[in-house]
Amino acid sequence: MAESICILEGIYYKRLLPLVYLRPTYDLRCGILTIREKIEKCYPGVPIILHTRNYLSDMIKRDNPNYQINELNAKSCLFINGRVLADAEFVEKIPLNGPDNTLYVNNETIIAARASGSKLDALKSAMKDVFTISDFSDLIKEEVDVKVINYPWDLMLNNGEQIIKDFERLTINEKNMIKGKVYEGAHLLNKEKIFIDEGAKIKPGVILDAEEGPIYIGKKAKIFPNATIEGPCFIGDNSAIKIGAKIYENTSIGEVCKVGGEVEQTIIHSYSNKQHDGFLGHSYIGQWVNLGADTNNSDLKNNYGSVKVIINDEQIDSGSMFVGLTMGDHSKSSINSMFNTGTVVGVSCNVFGTGFPPKYFPSFTWGGSEAITTYDLERSMEVAKKVMSRRKIPFTEIEERLFRKVFDLTKEERRKRGMPS
Repeated sequence: MAESICILEGIYYKRLLPLVYLRPTYDLRCGILTIREKIEKCYPGVPIILHTRNYLSDMIKRDNPNYQINELNAKSCLFINGRVLADAEFVEKIPLNGPDNTLYVNNETIIAARASGSKLDALKSAMKDVFTISDFSDLIKEEVDVKVINYPWDLMLNNGEQIIKDFERLTINEKNMIKGKVYEGAHLLNKEKIFIDEGAKIKPGVILDAEEGPIYIGKKAKIFPNATIEGPCFIGDNSAIKIGAKIYENTSIGEVCKVGGEVEQTIIHSYSNKQHDGFLGHSYIGQWVNLGADTNNSDLKNNYGSVKVIINDEQIDSGSMFVGLTMGDHSKSSINSMFNTGTVVGVSCNVFGTGFPPKYFPSFTWGGSEAITTYDLERSMEVAKKVMSRRKIPFTEIEERLFRKVFDLTKEERRKRGMPS
């Protein structure tokens, strides 16, 4: 039996850029919970070790003081890929108590590995780098059917199903589903599939429609008058849904966000704002993002074809008809911005101007359809400091080092597009 669990990052984290420049893969959200939270709920009480890229380790240590980071002292361990969607059945497929020195795979993708003895000692030496399947090559292989997130659109396409599964997990023992205040004149459809946490306020004229899927409203969230929310949907703690907003199915809005206009099948990670009118669909928006008034994105090509997306400076066929905007942390759009189908915007970009901007913005890009240039690193950090201070969260030396690291990691992408370094 494994005495601890290590949630690992593998070499294919790059497929989830730019969303994971400033976080490990397992801290992405899909449904109500992050990938890491789903794994932890499968194995309650078991010590968790977090493995991550070296340049993220100081941040992960600071934000997770009760966890071991990139260190493994246990005599036996169950390694779990930080890109798996671990549902309630996951623990049956990957039990804590099972044969040692076994590698669980889905085709050639690592799902999990149980190791002890000399094989665990060999894996301990690999903790300072991202894992590859070759690190586990001498283990006995077993094929399992488990969902894995490979690209950003996988998060969005699985979001509705994950909201439903997470809702069941989180509310299974709840006897009182309505803890917040529901004002007279608000309408709750299929009330038994609606959870409203403590301190939340549902104002007059609001419609919470859970007839097609559950709705989970977090602590101190505020749903302004005449907003409509269709399930499956998640609204995080301390977030605000603005007057008349239309939040459609399969949408997750994380903590401390302000959202208005029309949103469909989208994940807004946390601490980001889309306060005004405009459409956002089939998208993933990172932290500390601000979308200006009347920002819109396309999520469907006119020919209804499969959407091609540039990931880590390489074009990938998503295989999906619906892919919207992927936007990295600390990026901004001006009023009346328009994003084409499958557009990717990196970390700390400032997008403005008329017409459609390029479909790929390397991190630290400034401009739009007419011209793009490098967003000065010092200026970008000053803006980040101001934005975070408004939420009383400091921009520390750790954040500064991360900004400088990502700026350096993405220099070549900007150079290819004729932008100064």
